[in-house]
Amino acid sequence: MAIQPIRLFGDPVLRTRAAEVSTFDAELRKLVGDLRDTLRDEGGAGLAAPQVGVGLRVFVYHCDDFEGHLVNPTFDLVGEEVQDGPEGCLSIPGLRWDCRRHLHVVANGWNMHGDPVEVEGSQLLARCIQHETDHLDGVLFLDRLDPQTRKLAMAEIRSAPWFANVDPATRPVVKDSPHPIFGTVR
Repeated sequence: MAIQPIRLFGDPVLRTRAAEVSTFDAELRKLVGDLRDTLRDEGGAGLAAPQVGVGLRVFVYHCDDFEGHLVNPTFDLVGEEVQDGPEGCLSIPGLRWDCRRHLHVVANGWNMHGDPVEVEGSQLLARCIQHETDHLDGVLFLDRLDPQTRKLAMAEIRSAPWFANVDPATRPVVKDSPHPIFGTVR
């Protein structure tokens, strides 16, 4: 397995919906291993395949003493409780903002061998599942921020040292998420 470079905010792969995995083979197992090694090296809670430039619906997680991966994940919200708290992203290094997420979720998908998997998550694990599944849909957590926080976030991103290296032709734009948030579409 190998540590892969993380794609940064502005890379078009981060705004593209990832394709469903249809073949559970050695190549998929290598991808999961690379994601796991990269996540461990970076010290994050989760990492989606698009963040290493691979447009497949796969992510790994390591949070709340739970470690694993999901292929072609979906999730259901459990209850109405929400959590507001700091959220960051390996593709937006060194920066965090408060983001609202559901407190409890149940995710379903497959493992790298094609076996069905169900993961119940609360708090940090629920946040991670929602964040990484968003990545697979081309949605960034910045899209989930309230307008005032989003404006502040963009100002901080523009002044971040790593942002100076982003290709001006692909400079990112934050957009409202097309996905429902707590019963409404923003």
